[in-house]
Amino acid sequence: MTHRVDDMPLPIWLPESGSGPGIVLIQEIFGLDAYLTGIAEKLAALGYVVAVPELFHRFQPGWVGTHDEAGIAQSMEVVGNLDFPLAVQDVVKSVQHLRGLPEVTGGVGVLGFCLGGTLAYAAAVAADPDTAVAFYGSGVPDQIGALDQVSCPIQFVFGTEDSFIPEYAKVVDAVENHDHAEIHLEPAGHAFLNHLGPWFDAAAADRAWDISVQFLARTLPV
Repeated sequence: MTHRVDDMPLPIWLPESGSGPGIVLIQEIFGLDAYLTGIAEKLAALGYVVAVPELFHRFQPGWVGTHDEAGIAQSMEVVGNLDFPLAVQDVVKSVQHLRGLPEVTGGVGVLGFCLGGTLAYAAAVAADPDTAVAFYGSGVPDQIGALDQVSCPIQFVFGTEDSFIPEYAKVVDAVENHDHAEIHLEPAGHAFLNHLGPWFDAAAADRAWDISVQFLARTLPV
């Protein structure tokens, strides 16, 4: 089913039980593609109510990019139109929307990949989700100075071979001084969890996903 937050479509997946804690799942540059739909279904199968804000609704509604070279270039062009502060507010409003639904019976967290990883972290800084997971957000290292403003549990995941995020060590250092933050590193490149993309690493993806699911079970129990 699809709800709306102001003018933004907000597709929602319910768990089999019909209710549970909420997760705002935040897209990569490819939009709500088969990969992200699969992640939403996995999270719903774990017992979560999952919402995916359509971040490009103001300028490229319904965008779904392909994962070949041309599709990546097109998606990069599309994301160049994104107003980042507005996108953060879209995520925050999605969290608030989930908290108001009768189907959401626990807390509400945020989880994002790539672009969504940066937005998940920014939303944790700007608002107060109950937990946050940020997979390889390229904007995170430059914004990590704001980690002191994050009060919820937060998990960062990076690939040590990620050529797009060579400064992930800044996040490693910051996490050491933050009681509610943790970081997981995999010997993999960028977007290694996305099985449709060129950087997919099955072994790294399985390990990282399991660790993040365990983190969610601790910080956003079903």
